[in-house]
Amino acid sequence: MEWTPEAEAKLKEIPFFVRPAARRKIEQFAQDAGQTTITLEVYEQAKAKFG
Repeated sequence: MEWTPEAEAKLKEIPFFVRPAARRKIEQFAQDAGQTTITLEVYEQAKAKFG
């Protein structure tokens, strides 16, 4: 799954010890929504859903 630089930068704000799990959840959210790229918009939608 491809990430835009903006979305990747936001991911790096998540603590390193939960980042891999967060990445998987965001990528699964995007895949379920039919997305092939994680944009800042997709990131924010996933964050709103998962908290």
